[in-house]
Amino acid sequence: NMAAVTTLNPKAEVARAAQALALNIGAARGLQDVLKTNLGPKGTMKMLVSGSGEIKMTKDGMVLLKEMQIQHPTASLIARAATAQDDMTGDGTTSNVLIIGELLKQADLYVSEGLHPRLIVDGFDIAKKESLRVLDELKITKAMDRDTLLSVARTSLRTKVHTGLADVLTEAVVDSVLQIKQEGVPIDLFMVELMEMQHKTEMDTRMVKGLVLDHGARHPDMPKRVENAYILTCNVSLEYEKTEVNAGFFYKTAAERESMVVAERKFIDDRVAKIVEFKKKMCPEGSGKSFVVLNQKGIDPPSLDVLAKNGIMALRRTKRRNMERLTLACGGTSMNAVDELDASVLGYAGLVYEHTLGENKYTFVEEVSNPHSVTLLIKGPNAHTLNQIKDAVHDGLRAVKNAIEDGGVVPGAGAVEVAASMALHKLKTTVHGRARLGVQAFADALLIIPKALAQNSGFDAQETIVKLQEAATETGQAVGVDLSTGEAIVPADAGIFDNYIVKRSLLHSCAVIASNLLLVDEVMRAGMTSTKG
Repeated sequence: NMAAVTTLNPKAEVARAAQALALNIGAARGLQDVLKTNLGPKGTMKMLVSGSGEIKMTKDGMVLLKEMQIQHPTASLIARAATAQDDMTGDGTTSNVLIIGELLKQADLYVSEGLHPRLIVDGFDIAKKESLRVLDELKITKAMDRDTLLSVARTSLRTKVHTGLADVLTEAVVDSVLQIKQEGVPIDLFMVELMEMQHKTEMDTRMVKGLVLDHGARHPDMPKRVENAYILTCNVSLEYEKTEVNAGFFYKTAAERESMVVAERKFIDDRVAKIVEFKKKMCPEGSGKSFVVLNQKGIDPPSLDVLAKNGIMALRRTKRRNMERLTLACGGTSMNAVDELDASVLGYAGLVYEHTLGENKYTFVEEVSNPHSVTLLIKGPNAHTLNQIKDAVHDGLRAVKNAIEDGGVVPGAGAVEVAASMALHKLKTTVHGRARLGVQAFADALLIIPKALAQNSGFDAQETIVKLQEAATETGQAVGVDLSTGEAIVPADAGIFDNYIVKRSLLHSCAVIASNLLLVDEVMRAGMTSTKG
């Protein structure tokens, strides 16, 4: 029996009840198979080769889903849900895909025997509420000191890059978040500038307390390295500009034109003179103090010349976003005019120096007193290493921020999923009717996470799950997988922590999406073909 649609549109393609479900489950499982081997610190890498032959190596689920070309409609729906998870919390993409795939797989066992999907969905709903309750019970609320944050960041980073690098990045990430954190103000991760330098190895990545700008001083005679520097950040044009209106002048004599040019030039020269005078006042001879001008607008050669003669290091056309970071890092105020310069508008840095790398110049502003903005200097031998580190650092920063904002963490290593699954098996006995099967399916599906962790580390999935369940029953504690032995461990003791908010939105969104997909009983390709390009 072809659907009623065909009478309306004979070209429509239709997949009905069981077939529609098979289509959706197939897509979810396909996506799951791709990402399954990526989960956890022992996960494997995927190499993406773009149409133009560019290579990207990654095991971050988010990057994969973004860069992969996904044709299948259901698969792209799941991929979008997972990337939304990443946008909100910064992590949990791979787990998201795995759990959705597994929920559908478990549900399929019952649906194929004739159970109505609606009943399973009801079961999922009960199960989701219970899992969230278990998650709240497991939440470890404690002061977010540096050690705890290091554990959280390390757990997240080890799933993205190899262990040695993860440990280097962990320190850098945690310190930079702690440095920019201000009491009572939401953490703004934009105040951590990521600067890439293609040079040396990835292990040289470090945090710079201060800023790294990606251009140098513009005049050969300017000092390349200054210490004890006063820093003037300004947004003042120090270059001779043509008038904004396109006006034509008629001069009676050449002398008149000359005087006009001189007057225009003088306007700029006066500004420069003000800065020089101010510098002389602030840094008297022999005081060992120096002066740096960071200007957002241009500085033309004659002005640079004057500044260089007076030993001032000047940078022009600093990026807009670096201006707000500069004042946060060095103190001072950004000036829009040179008329009211006094000591209060200046920032301070112990060391400002220029670093040349091949064609590129970088200016480091370091040794600042109490920076609320820092730079993570990402180094690596080639572009794809830099990209991989950048993606990882992004997730690490988010993990630290989440932990501080949640005011707590949850045990990692699959402990949450094992505990929730066991709680659901208990709950199942109290659920009446066939919705119980939905709860059962949810409980079994959650175990995909510890299973995948075990499998990726070379252990037997079933054996590991049994060990975990035995250990959890005996000790009554939340236990996870020890990836080096395949035995059960207490993650909290080993310093393996996950973000509460990540797990929370995971459980929530997986249940919702899996339910939506289960309730589809007809897939039609009968959309209007649009003629508008």
